[in-house]
Amino acid sequence: MGKDKIRRFNENKTFQNVVQPTREEAINEFTLKGNWNKKFFKNDNPIVLELGCGKGEYTVAMARRDKDRNFIGVDIKGSRFWRGAKTCLDEGIENAGFLRTQIEIIDHLFAENEVSEIWITFPDPQIKYRRTKHRLTDPEFLRRYNTILKPEGTVNLKTDSEFLHGYTHGVIHIEGHEVIRSTHDVYHPDHSDIPAIVTEVQTYYESKFLEEGKKITYIKFQLKY
Repeated sequence: MGKDKIRRFNENKTFQNVVQPTREEAINEFTLKGNWNKKFFKNDNPIVLELGCGKGEYTVAMARRDKDRNFIGVDIKGSRFWRGAKTCLDEGIENAGFLRTQIEIIDHLFAENEVSEIWITFPDPQIKYRRTKHRLTDPEFLRRYNTILKPEGTVNLKTDSEFLHGYTHGVIHIEGHEVIRSTHDVYHPDHSDIPAIVTEVQTYYESKFLEEGKKITYIKFQLKY
């Protein structure tokens, strides 16, 4: 592990906006489960998750724009979201936090109906068939999200992968969920009705994909289990 990663890991331990439970702590009566509003944010505002948040660009941007909601960036790689966590501390952004954990146990970390919205931005599409269960819109993941989402809660997927976009549409259709908005190119002139947060915030990887001429896809959907 490089010195810079070690420094970031150590700094994360001192950041009051970073939560890093062990796996054992996460799956055995995690203290913040059901208490994120009361104990972490100390308000009653809706909670929004960014799963696989990377450097936390979306988490930070959404928190800047909407002070009436709470945002949590979730990723297993703390050295990445260190950037987002530090930006929030430097700018005094109090409605954002970061959680270091595996997304496969997300339902152990949040209570039923505790989350209002989920964002998944540029995840690994896991194209190989044997990696199907690792796709963040695989039915097993959606069932976990359904456990923690409010009944009217929504899921947003933004990706450069036409494969993952199509796969997700297939899952939504087969499972009986509802597509609210979908496009194969969020920057197409005909899609001026796309929410501003989708087009005005670009992650590091999105900027690279756009330079390569790739189209950026987007789906917003609601789970109907």
